Amino acid sequence: MIFNFEKLDVYQKAIQFTDRIYSVTAKFPKEERFILIDQFRRAAISISLNIAEGSGSSDQEFRRYLKIAKGSIRECVALITLSALRNYIDDCESNKLRENCDEISRMIAGLIKALS
Repeated sequence: MIFNFEKLDVYQKAIQFTDRIYSVTAKFPKEERFILIDQFRRAAISISLNIAEGSGSSDQEFRRYLKIAKGSIRECVALITLSALRNYIDDCESNKLRENCDEISRMIAGLIKALS
């Protein structure tokens, strides 16, 4: 059984992004476990969770959840920057993650526009 939100490309991209964040943060120093790693993972997870939760609502409510998801993307961008500054990720990984964030953000913006 597949739920309607699981058919959304943006939801699939958000799930893939979260999986990537889990892989990337698994390599972070152990002292970041309860700080940066947890925050990064929660922010990434929040993107797909808000898409899923909002999808069963009215268009107005769905837009609100999508805007929250965009906020989580911005949080991930800040976490990417901090992770790069701490040398937990290299420039190549940082750029790839930022591109993922940009793509998901644009997809969400398109979905918001379509719901308006």
